[in-house]
Amino acid sequence: MKFSESLKKNSDFRRVYRKGHSKANGLLVLYVLPNDLNKNRIGISVSKKVGNSVVRHHLVRLLRESYRLSENSFKCGYDMVVVARPYAKDAGFHDVDNSFLSLMKYHHLFLE
Repeated sequence: MKFSESLKKNSDFRRVYRKGHSKANGLLVLYVLPNDLNKNRIGISVSKKVGNSVVRHHLVRLLRESYRLSENSFKCGYDMVVVARPYAKDAGFHDVDNSFLSLMKYHHLFLE
């Protein structure tokens, strides 16, 4: 079982935005930066443009669950920030999950 935690500090988010590499699709943007730790740290950002607090929190829960279900398939040692785009508010779990996993593949973060 892998160990991961959340990115919480604004400075950590800014560092990943500034120095990390990003890929995007219709629903999400994923920023990735190596962190020299033996664990992944994930941060989720859903702006007010996406919807009200209920919609935003629902998307955060969907993204956390998508990460949790596939966590054992990911390489360790990365800081990741997932940014939800406005179209994500109408997406179901499978759409969000497929979108997230495809971005993880783009970044080559799956174990071989």
